[in-house]
Amino acid sequence: MDFDVFGIECAIIPLDLLHNLPHISGECDSMAKGLGVTKRGDTFHLRKRVPVRYRDIEGRDTVWISLHTDSESVAKSKADRAWSQMIEAWEAKLAGDTEDAEARFAAAQELARVRGFRYLDVGKVAKLPVEALIERVEAVTAPAGQPDKVEVAALMGTVPEPQLTVSKALETYWTLAREKTFGKSEDQLRRWKNPRIKAVTNFIAVVGDKGIDNITRDDMLDFRQYWLDRIEGGEVTANSANKDLIHLGDVLKTVNKMKRLGLDLPISDLSFKEGEKRTRPPFSTDWIRAKLLAPGALDDLNADARGVFLGIVNTGYRPSEGCALVKKMKSGRMILSCPFFWGK
Repeated sequence: MDFDVFGIECAIIPLDLLHNLPHISGECDSMAKGLGVTKRGDTFHLRKRVPVRYRDIEGRDTVWISLHTDSESVAKSKADRAWSQMIEAWEAKLAGDTEDAEARFAAAQELARVRGFRYLDVGKVAKLPVEALIERVEAVTAPAGQPDKVEVAALMGTVPEPQLTVSKALETYWTLAREKTFGKSEDQLRRWKNPRIKAVTNFIAVVGDKGIDNITRDDMLDFRQYWLDRIEGGEVTANSANKDLIHLGDVLKTVNKMKRLGLDLPISDLSFKEGEKRTRPPFSTDWIRAKLLAPGALDDLNADARGVFLGIVNTGYRPSEGCALVKKMKSGRMILSCPFFWGK
């Protein structure tokens, strides 16, 4: 029995008739057994049993997929692709069968893509030309005469886009800013990440894990006040507070830019005036000779540790930089050209 739902041609066929269908109808005059390609009327269809994996999200036991051609050879060439698209659609529905808002939204986007459309929210769908809107309506499958609710949501744009919170923005940031990590050792990567994690954690503790599109100027001023109170209490320096503001701003600005959100983030003019920078007093040459390079002072170090230490003394590089050195010369040696000494 055939009927129309929103312009969609649907059919309800009892299961006990499916196996005998070619014999009951003179319309089915050809079948390619390997692909299940069958002619119904003037058009070839692909007939397949629904895999067990998709039974929970597909009400039918057997599906008929129109191949939109009256040529058997063309139908056979299109069958594999049609079945693959059907599998992709089922997989998208499975992915969307969850309480996770992000997974649900991603699944709706994927299902719309499989059906040949770009996901648009319902407001934009409502503004489409009539022809484009009808195309979306007609693309919705209607097993047993009922439009598939999951497909309706994906093609009509009624799946709400998940809110991008500050914590989610940080997760997204690691991917968007990955070029900043190229060439970093594991320890350098850890030290690069930690200040940003700290800044976001501090902001959430003060303001909450808000959507970044809902961050107000008052929120940022509250965060600044938090740091001002700590500076006045002698807990931290203005430099430490500024670093937190800079790292938080970096995360938010990068996500806003790379995700093309177009937000006007209220993160400017928040820094504190820093006092004179405190500098560490240098070790004197006599102290270095008498203490660090005294006879036997390095005897407990192995060759690698001794090499790194002497490199620090002679070049000023950081311990992590020395430990991360790799062999790039055939000799495997690093030549230090400096007018200093090697403990002699």
